[in-house]
Parts: sequence; C-alpha cells; structure tokens
Amino acid sequence: MKKFKLYLLVAICSLFVTFSFAQRSSYNIKNGFALGGGLTQFDIITDNFETKSNTGWLAHMSATVDIPHKWYNVSYGMQLSENKMSVNGFASALSSNFEPIDYKILTAQVAFLVHAKLAGPYLTLDFGPVLQYNSDLEFDDEGQEEWFVAEFDSLLAKDFVDITNFNVNGAVGLTAGFENFKIRGQYIYGFTNILGDLNDSNAANFTNKKFKGNQSMLTIALLITF
Repeated sequence: MKKFKLYLLVAICSLFVTFSFAQRSSYNIKNGFALGGGLTQFDIITDNFETKSNTGWLAHMSATVDIPHKWYNVSYGMQLSENKMSVNGFASALSSNFEPIDYKILTAQVAFLVHAKLAGPYLTLDFGPVLQYNSDLEFDDEGQEEWFVAEFDSLLAKDFVDITNFNVNGAVGLTAGFENFKIRGQYIYGFTNILGDLNDSNAANFTNKKFKGNQSMLTIALLITF
C-alpha cells in the first residue's frame, strides 16, 4: 500500500509538471523540459544511531521557464529515487562485532527551484524548497530484521523502520552544460524530523529517548533538455 501511494504521488506530480507549462503566456519566455537520471548518497544526521551513507539511484523530470532578460530561470520538477544507508548492528545478542544493517528508502520529491545565471544558460546556481513523500525504511536483506541496533541491544532492527513519510527539504546545487545536455549536482537537506514517527513507536516506549534526525542527500544527474 505504501508503494502504491508513492507511485500515485509520482503520477500526480508528473501531470502537474506537464500541464503547468502547457498554457500560453504573454511574456517573452521559453519553456523547456528535462529528463535524466543519476546517483544519490543518502544519510540521516542523528545522534541516536551510527549511520553510514550508501549509493542509490534517481530518475528526474522537470519543466523550466527560461526568462532571457532576467538574472534567473525557474523550474518545477520531480524526482523518484531509491536510496540506501546503514546503521551499526549485531547479528545476535551474543555478538560483539559491529556489522552494517542495510536499509533502503524510496522517495518522491517535488521541487520549485530558482536557477541564478552565473554564466548565462551554461552555469547556474540552483536553490529552492523540496516537498518529499518517502517510504518507511526497508531492509535490503530481510534476514537482518531480527538483528540488534548497536545502541539499543534490547530492541530489534525492525523496531526502527517507521519513519516520518512527509518531509520538507531545501536544495542547493549547480547545473552546468550546453543547450541539450547538462549535469546537475545538488545537496538536499531535511528541515523536518524524519525520525519523528519513532517517538510514537515501541522503540521510544522502551528506550525513553527522543528520536531526532535530518535527511542529508547528495545527488548527481545527467539531464537531456528539450
């Protein structure tokens, strides 16, 4: 059901991006469209666990309004990604060796970005808000569900998967390239507490701790523009 909701959001966002720029305008602007894909490095910045970022993938689409006589362009876009991260854990209560518990998380992001022209259309500084729907944490290896998180040796790894599904982020980055081919790097930081839902779970009841974490996500994508 959660994956169905994620894909439904992607479909709605796609329609929004497509139709937002289908109308005529009296301004001297040029509308563009971009498709692409790339890689992500995802992590959660938190004092509750020892985490490590891993590499995932993303798919990107966006519509751009090119305003020739302004110092900026704007774009509406969305991207779907599968991200990976890990936390330290133990395979059993008797183990003393740390081993990574590998998680993955699906995200659908909708962004409104301003592109400041540093060198005309060939290099821009990109920044703006990002709304995100994401899945709960899922195991790369379901056999690790019964493992123990290192910081909480009385609780299983599966007790820590229920994270906040709607989050508000900010993005900043650079886009460089030519008319039909660009490369974009971004850093996306989560302003909301992505671990907030854990505070209403059994994990909080047993540990008497408040969970807090902020998403940290690096992306690099190759874009074909039309």
